[in-house]
Amino acid sequence: MQRACFRLRVDPAHLDEYRARHAAVWPDMLTALKDTGWDNYSLFLADDGWLIGYVEARDDYESAQRRMDLTEVNTRWQAEMSRLFDGLDGAAPDRSFELIPEIFHLEDQLAAIDDTHDDTTRKA
Repeated sequence: MQRACFRLRVDPAHLDEYRARHAAVWPDMLTALKDTGWDNYSLFLADDGWLIGYVEARDDYESAQRRMDLTEVNTRWQAEMSRLFDGLDGAAPDRSFELIPEIFHLEDQLAAIDDTHDDTTRKA
């Protein structure tokens, strides 16, 4: 599993439509996302148009995205949504994500502490 965070800018003139479209995503799109490995997927939209996304890709993000690219419903969804964004230059929205590197994850650091503690206990 790989956690991925990304951002993209929705045209502020289309915020209401973007919110409405995501309040009722097509059922076949939802199913395709789940089937292609997009788990625990969330989008957050600020009033200035910045969209932040978070997904836990079942294996890795690039593989999940490639599988999604092969679905017909994603092709239709991206075509319809593309006009709602700023600065895509003809690219599909889901291929225009700016991935944001993860620098902290609580569970990883807690596990590292537990591993260090276990090693110290075993040596004593």
